Amino acid sequence: MALVISTKNASALLAAIKQAIDDNEIDSWTYDKNGDFTHTPSQWRNLARLHPIVDINALKFGIIGHKDTVLSRATYCAYHGRFTEMLLAHFASKVPSVGATSKPLSAVDFVNDLG
Repeated sequence: MALVISTKNASALLAAIKQAIDDNEIDSWTYDKNGDFTHTPSQWRNLARLHPIVDINALKFGIIGHKDTVLSRATYCAYHGRFTEMLLAHFASKVPSVGATSKPLSAVDFVNDLG
């Protein structure tokens, strides 16, 4: 499942998300040195990562599961749903629409399988 956020300036939106995390305005997500996002509540912490892809008119996020591990459907859904919720709560004026694919896309998602 890929998240696709319509935006005229994907780089600026991505920078704003990171800045809001750095400023502790968003405390349920963090990002690593590679720029990948993970959900921080203990139930979901480090179970997967969302990898940003800056495109011409969109900011996309593919999910990355752990190598040699089946990604649970619950984790798959929680990461996409909760990230969408965060976007709508904090960036409604910068996010005209958010869409999600119903299944992993080989071009952006890296999962072994869904359980």
